[in-house]
Amino acid sequence: MWRRSSFRARSSKSVCVLERGAGARARGGRLLAEGRTEAAGCLNGMSRAGLGMNLQDYLSFLEYLLWVFTPLAIVFILPFVIVVLLYLSILFLHVYKRKNQLREAYSYNLWDGARKTLATLWDGHGAIWHGYEICGLEKIPEEGPALIVYYHGAIPIDYYYFLARVIIQKGRTCHSVADHFLFKVPGFKLLLEVFSVIHGPQEECVKALRSGHLLGISPGGVREALFSDETYPLLWGKRKGFAQVAIDSRVPIIPMFTQNVREGFRSLGNLRFYRWVYERFRLPIAPVYGGFPVKFRTYLGDPIPYDPKLTAAELAEKVQAAVQALIDRHQKVPGSILRALLERFHMQHKDE
Repeated sequence: MWRRSSFRARSSKSVCVLERGAGARARGGRLLAEGRTEAAGCLNGMSRAGLGMNLQDYLSFLEYLLWVFTPLAIVFILPFVIVVLLYLSILFLHVYKRKNQLREAYSYNLWDGARKTLATLWDGHGAIWHGYEICGLEKIPEEGPALIVYYHGAIPIDYYYFLARVIIQKGRTCHSVADHFLFKVPGFKLLLEVFSVIHGPQEECVKALRSGHLLGISPGGVREALFSDETYPLLWGKRKGFAQVAIDSRVPIIPMFTQNVREGFRSLGNLRFYRWVYERFRLPIAPVYGGFPVKFRTYLGDPIPYDPKLTAAELAEKVQAAVQALIDRHQKVPGSILRALLERFHMQHKDE
């Protein structure tokens, strides 16, 4: 009896132990499953957080690149705006020509209306974007010839404004001398013809002056446009053909310079590669950047009268000194874009 009772007690204890073990294993399994779930949740959260951080860093980097390169893009795009304006001018001339082709046979002034219209548009652009002014416009004769010699900016947009102002206020079209490459630019032929631009043989220049026209020329030309800088050096070399033209035509020479023209547009021509290409192939491929709305003020110096005693070399030196005097008097060097921008807000001239 006792043995059976003892055996039953041990059996019941074993069953309890087994049940307890099974319960512990079940609880352990549940805890393990819960732990795995929590771990998976943590890993998932960490991956999501990491993805969010990577995306945020990527967007921040893109924002930084946009902040850095947008100003650079703008200063290189703005010069193309001038080219676009020139082509819009050409388009206007083509439309004007088609509209008025029946009048061409009956009128010698077919293009007067077109010139005045474009002059008004360009003059408005100069007034709004650069606050353009001319000091000494009264030195341009109301009639009769004169040779206007000017400093060449990276883009001679100041000269375009000057031509427009002469058409509007003087009622005269100033003929101009341009580099040969300009005549090879697609579409420019009509624009150059309408505004009486020639490529510069001395005979053609003398012919224009003897016909009583105004003629503008920059002895520095493309070289000065590309390789001059914010210190405003004159890069005329030993050029004296313009002086010989004035002597042969017996006309006065009017020196001209525009304040801050190098701050409006600047050239990368002083980089060795672009200079080598120009010297080797005569290709003006140096990039131009800018389009800054700086103050432009054109100064006309006192006319240098015809003097039969002067040689071409002596006259060229005298004219160069006159243009240099305008630079020294009216331009702070080295030029500053910020200072030129601030000059939009006051009317004081440097010499005042």
